[in-house]
Amino acid sequence: MIRFGPSGNEEKFYTDGHKSSFEAPAWLKEMGLNAYEYSFGRGYTMTQETARKIGEEAKKNDVLVSVHAPYYINFANPDDMMAEKSFMYVMTGLRFLKWFGGEHLVVHLATQGKMERGEALELVSKRLDEMLQRLHAQTELDLSGMYICPETMGKYSQIGSYEEIVDFCVKDEMLVPTFDFGHLNCLMQGELKTEADYKKIFDYAIEKLGYERVKHCHIHFSKILFSAKGEIKHLNFDDEVETPNFEALAKVLIEYKLEPHIICESADFMARDALEMKKIYENLRKG
Repeated sequence: MIRFGPSGNEEKFYTDGHKSSFEAPAWLKEMGLNAYEYSFGRGYTMTQETARKIGEEAKKNDVLVSVHAPYYINFANPDDMMAEKSFMYVMTGLRFLKWFGGEHLVVHLATQGKMERGEALELVSKRLDEMLQRLHAQTELDLSGMYICPETMGKYSQIGSYEEIVDFCVKDEMLVPTFDFGHLNCLMQGELKTEADYKKIFDYAIEKLGYERVKHCHIHFSKILFSAKGEIKHLNFDDEVETPNFEALAKVLIEYKLEPHIICESADFMARDALEMKKIYENLRKG
């Protein structure tokens, strides 16, 4: 089932009288949304008790929770101790995902730093192999039904073109892409416009990963201000920026019969804009 929801809580959630994220699932269900991403971008600060409470409320309201791991994960860091920290951030993210009852852990893989691109990609590949080996060997956590979702990025200095992300996901069925189309539009300098543009990305992924993994991929969508170097800042749907075009994406999702989780990362109106995407999608399906 395709799902729509926000990353985090927008201001209206609080002006409606809510104070804690465990109240978010019921609020989202009332709006007509059924997905929610909790971002630990600045680090893990939540207790296990609170996470389990959010998970209980999510299950009760049929809202599927995804997790965004800390932004400072970097599998291209040449320091092995720092790479070990990145692995531990992933492992902690999976624990929270289990407590939430979710499926998708979104991860930024790396920044290029001072390395040549090829050198950085090779190091990320090596570190991912090590991570997967360790994850499959561990017995602490049942990983069934959970996926690590490397994200496409919005700056040229970051590892995360759609080809790079898909190629890494070939390594293991536990890896499922997060296609952040706002980020990809930054890399494409505003040229993510047409159905053909989206099809090119999905076709590449389906060829490499097979239809089923792409069918249930993770998607981030927002308008993002960019420069020649890539992403600058997230915007809202009512900001006067033409791309990326969600209607074109929705048409491709319908044509390809894809059922992703779609998370809105607008700057201020994440839930409102997620609902707008859902309405566009449903109206197109009705034809």
